[in-house]
Amino acid sequence: MTPAGSLLVADALHKSYGPTTALDGAEFSIHPGEVVAVMGPSGSGKSTLLHCLAGIVTPDSGSILYNGREMATMSDAERSQLRRSEFGFVFQFGQLVPELTCVENVALPLRLNGTSRKAAEKAALTWMERLEVDDLGKKRPGEVSGGQGQRVAVARALVTDPRVLFADEPTGALDSLNGERVMELLTDAARTTNAAVVLVTHEARVAAYSDREIVVRDGKSRDMERVV
Repeated sequence: MTPAGSLLVADALHKSYGPTTALDGAEFSIHPGEVVAVMGPSGSGKSTLLHCLAGIVTPDSGSILYNGREMATMSDAERSQLRRSEFGFVFQFGQLVPELTCVENVALPLRLNGTSRKAAEKAALTWMERLEVDDLGKKRPGEVSGGQGQRVAVARALVTDPRVLFADEPTGALDSLNGERVMELLTDAARTTNAAVVLVTHEARVAAYSDREIVVRDGKSRDMERVV
Protein backbone atom coordinates (compact mmCIF):
# COMPACT_ATOMS: atom_id res chain seq x y z
CA MET A 1 0.00 0.00 0.00
CA THR A 2 1.41 3.40 -1.02
CA PRO A 3 1.71 5.80 1.94
CA ALA A 4 -0.66 8.74 1.38
CA GLY A 5 1.05 11.81 -0.06
CA SER A 6 4.30 10.04 -0.92
CA LEU A 7 6.34 11.44 -3.78
CA LEU A 8 8.66 8.45 -4.24
CA VAL A 9 7.80 4.90 -3.18
CA ALA A 10 9.63 1.59 -3.61
CA ASP A 11 8.16 -1.80 -2.80
CA ALA A 12 9.77 -5.26 -2.67
CA LEU A 13 12.94 -4.30 -4.53
CA HIS A 14 15.33 -7.08 -5.48
CA LYS A 15 18.68 -6.55 -7.18
CA SER A 16 21.58 -8.94 -7.63
CA TYR A 17 24.98 -8.59 -9.24
CA GLY A 18 25.88 -12.12 -10.28
CA PRO A 19 25.73 -14.29 -7.14
CA THR A 20 25.74 -11.26 -4.85
CA THR A 21 22.37 -10.03 -3.58
CA ALA A 22 22.36 -6.25 -3.13
CA LEU A 23 18.64 -5.75 -2.40
CA ASP A 24 16.35 -8.41 -0.99
CA GLY A 25 12.84 -7.00 -0.74
CA ALA A 26 13.78 -3.45 0.27
CA GLU A 27 11.05 -0.82 0.69
CA PHE A 28 11.15 2.97 0.82
CA SER A 29 8.89 6.01 0.82
CA ILE A 30 9.36 9.77 1.12
CA HIS A 31 7.10 12.83 1.13
CA PRO A 32 7.81 16.27 -0.37
CA GLY A 33 9.90 18.31 2.05
CA GLU A 34 10.95 15.25 4.05
CA VAL A 35 14.56 14.26 4.77
CA VAL A 36 15.00 10.49 5.05
CA ALA A 37 18.35 9.01 6.05
CA VAL A 38 19.22 5.61 4.58
CA MET A 39 21.68 4.00 6.96
CA GLY A 40 23.61 0.75 7.08
CA PRO A 41 27.10 -0.73 7.09
CA SER A 42 29.30 -0.85 4.00
CA GLY A 43 27.92 -3.35 1.49
CA SER A 44 24.44 -3.38 3.02
CA GLY A 45 22.74 -2.23 -0.19
CA LYS A 46 22.02 1.39 0.72
CA SER A 47 23.79 2.90 -2.31
CA THR A 48 22.14 0.36 -4.61
CA LEU A 49 18.78 1.41 -3.17
CA LEU A 50 19.58 5.07 -3.92
CA HIS A 51 20.65 4.24 -7.48
CA CYS A 52 17.41 2.31 -8.06
CA LEU A 53 15.28 5.12 -6.64
CA ALA A 54 17.06 7.62 -8.91
CA GLY A 55 16.49 5.51 -12.01
CA ILE A 56 20.22 4.93 -12.52
CA VAL A 57 19.98 1.19 -11.84
CA THR A 58 17.00 -0.99 -12.80
CA PRO A 59 15.95 -3.47 -10.09
CA ASP A 60 15.48 -7.11 -11.03
CA SER A 61 11.97 -7.00 -9.57
CA GLY A 62 9.76 -4.79 -7.46
CA SER A 63 8.04 -1.47 -7.99
CA ILE A 64 9.20 2.16 -7.87
CA LEU A 65 6.58 4.88 -8.16
CA TYR A 66 7.59 8.49 -8.70
CA ASN A 67 4.77 11.02 -8.48
CA GLY A 68 2.33 8.16 -8.99
CA ARG A 69 4.01 6.74 -12.08
CA GLU A 70 5.83 3.42 -12.32
CA MET A 71 9.43 4.17 -13.27
CA ALA A 72 9.77 0.82 -15.07
CA THR A 73 7.30 2.07 -17.68
CA MET A 74 9.42 5.14 -18.44
CA SER A 75 11.78 5.19 -21.39
CA ASP A 76 15.51 5.76 -20.92
CA ALA A 77 15.01 9.27 -22.28
CA GLU A 78 12.27 10.01 -19.74
CA ARG A 79 14.40 8.77 -16.85
CA SER A 80 17.33 10.85 -18.10
CA GLN A 81 15.07 13.89 -18.22
CA LEU A 82 14.01 13.27 -14.63
CA ARG A 83 17.66 13.19 -13.54
CA ARG A 84 18.33 16.46 -15.37
CA SER A 85 15.32 18.41 -14.13
CA GLU A 86 13.44 16.84 -11.21
CA PHE A 87 16.26 14.98 -9.43
CA GLY A 88 19.40 16.52 -7.93
CA PHE A 89 22.55 14.68 -6.86
CA VAL A 90 25.29 15.28 -4.29
CA PHE A 91 28.12 12.76 -4.08
CA GLN A 92 30.82 12.12 -1.50
CA PHE A 93 33.57 13.79 -3.50
CA GLY A 94 31.47 16.47 -5.19
CA GLN A 95 32.44 15.40 -8.72
CA LEU A 96 32.78 18.97 -9.95
CA VAL A 97 34.17 19.48 -13.46
CA PRO A 98 37.77 20.66 -12.85
CA GLU A 99 38.03 22.65 -16.11
CA LEU A 100 35.02 24.82 -15.25
CA THR A 101 34.82 27.64 -12.71
CA CYS A 102 32.62 27.12 -9.67
CA VAL A 103 29.80 29.25 -11.07
CA GLU A 104 30.01 27.37 -14.38
CA ASN A 105 29.76 24.08 -12.46
CA VAL A 106 26.65 25.21 -10.62
CA ALA A 107 25.10 26.55 -13.84
CA LEU A 108 25.88 23.37 -15.79
CA PRO A 109 22.57 21.50 -15.17
CA LEU A 110 20.63 24.53 -16.38
CA ARG A 111 22.87 24.95 -19.43
CA LEU A 112 22.33 21.26 -20.31
CA ASN A 113 18.58 21.92 -20.16
CA GLY A 114 18.89 24.79 -22.66
CA THR A 115 18.97 27.80 -20.33
CA SER A 116 21.02 30.73 -21.61
CA ARG A 117 24.43 31.31 -20.04
CA LYS A 118 23.40 34.63 -18.50
CA ALA A 119 20.23 33.26 -16.89
CA ALA A 120 21.93 30.05 -15.76
CA GLU A 121 24.82 31.86 -14.10
CA LYS A 122 22.45 34.34 -12.45
CA ALA A 123 20.53 31.44 -10.90
CA ALA A 124 23.82 29.74 -10.01
CA LEU A 125 25.06 32.79 -8.13
CA THR A 126 21.78 33.01 -6.22
CA TRP A 127 22.22 29.47 -4.98
CA MET A 128 25.92 29.97 -4.30
CA GLU A 129 25.02 32.93 -2.10
CA ARG A 130 22.56 30.77 -0.16
CA LEU A 131 25.28 28.15 0.30
CA GLU A 132 27.79 30.85 1.35
CA VAL A 133 30.20 30.34 -1.58
CA ASP A 134 29.23 33.18 -3.93
CA ASP A 135 32.73 34.65 -3.55
CA LEU A 136 34.19 31.55 -5.24
CA GLY A 137 32.42 31.99 -8.57
CA LYS A 138 35.53 32.57 -10.68
CA LYS A 139 37.68 29.96 -8.98
CA ARG A 140 38.09 26.41 -10.23
CA PRO A 141 37.40 23.38 -8.00
CA GLY A 142 41.11 22.75 -7.46
CA GLU A 143 41.45 26.20 -5.92
CA VAL A 144 38.86 25.76 -3.13
CA SER A 145 38.74 23.69 0.05
CA GLY A 146 36.86 20.42 0.38
CA GLY A 147 34.07 22.01 2.41
CA GLN A 148 33.71 24.86 -0.06
CA GLY A 149 33.70 22.47 -2.99
CA GLN A 150 30.96 20.37 -1.41
CA ARG A 151 28.81 23.48 -0.89
CA VAL A 152 29.31 24.28 -4.58
CA ALA A 153 28.17 20.72 -5.35
CA VAL A 154 25.05 21.20 -3.22
CA ALA A 155 24.30 24.47 -5.06
CA ARG A 156 24.66 22.62 -8.38
CA ALA A 157 22.23 19.93 -7.17
CA LEU A 158 19.64 22.50 -6.11
CA VAL A 159 19.90 24.98 -9.00
CA THR A 160 17.22 23.19 -11.05
CA ASP A 161 14.79 23.28 -8.07
CA PRO A 162 14.59 19.47 -7.98
CA ARG A 163 11.71 17.68 -6.33
CA VAL A 164 14.05 14.99 -4.98
CA LEU A 165 17.65 15.48 -3.86
CA PHE A 166 19.79 12.34 -3.63
CA ALA A 167 22.80 12.78 -1.33
CA ASP A 168 25.21 9.83 -1.19
CA GLU A 169 27.59 10.22 1.78
CA PRO A 170 27.72 14.01 1.18
CA THR A 171 30.02 14.64 4.16
CA GLY A 172 32.11 11.48 3.93
CA ALA A 173 35.22 13.33 2.68
CA LEU A 174 34.91 16.27 5.12
CA ASP A 175 36.01 16.93 8.67
CA SER A 176 33.28 17.13 11.30
CA LEU A 177 33.04 20.93 11.33
CA ASN A 178 32.70 21.26 7.55
CA GLY A 179 30.39 18.28 7.48
CA GLU A 180 28.04 19.86 10.01
CA ARG A 181 27.90 23.12 8.05
CA VAL A 182 27.24 21.35 4.75
CA MET A 183 24.38 19.38 6.33
CA GLU A 184 22.89 22.51 7.89
CA LEU A 185 22.92 24.35 4.59
CA LEU A 186 21.76 21.34 2.55
CA THR A 187 18.76 20.50 4.73
CA ASP A 188 17.74 24.14 5.24
CA ALA A 189 17.87 24.82 1.50
CA ALA A 190 15.96 21.66 0.64
CA ARG A 191 13.22 22.35 3.17
CA THR A 192 12.89 25.90 1.89
CA THR A 193 12.13 24.55 -1.59
CA ASN A 194 10.04 21.59 -0.28
CA ALA A 195 12.43 19.13 -1.90
CA ALA A 196 12.52 15.56 -0.61
CA VAL A 197 16.02 14.46 0.43
CA VAL A 198 17.23 10.86 0.24
CA LEU A 199 20.34 10.92 2.43
CA VAL A 200 22.63 7.88 2.34
CA THR A 201 25.04 7.82 5.26
CA HIS A 202 26.64 5.56 7.83
CA GLU A 203 27.19 8.40 10.31
CA ALA A 204 24.69 8.97 13.12
CA ARG A 205 25.60 12.67 13.36
CA VAL A 206 24.62 13.14 9.70
CA ALA A 207 21.45 11.06 10.03
CA ALA A 208 20.45 13.32 12.93
CA TYR A 209 19.54 15.98 10.35
CA SER A 210 16.82 13.73 8.93
CA ASP A 211 13.15 13.44 9.83
CA ARG A 212 13.21 9.66 9.64
CA GLU A 213 15.70 6.83 9.28
CA ILE A 214 15.58 3.67 7.19
CA VAL A 215 18.17 1.04 8.05
CA VAL A 216 19.34 -1.29 5.27
CA ARG A 217 21.05 -4.53 6.22
CA ASP A 218 21.67 -7.51 3.95
CA GLY A 219 19.51 -5.89 1.30
CA LYS A 220 16.47 -5.59 3.56
CA SER A 221 15.09 -2.30 4.88
CA ARG A 222 13.58 -1.33 8.21
CA ASP A 223 11.84 1.98 8.89
CA MET A 224 13.02 3.24 12.27
CA GLU A 225 10.77 5.30 14.53
CA ARG A 226 12.49 8.52 15.66
CA VAL A 227 12.43 8.73 19.44
CA VAL A 228 12.03 12.34 20.60
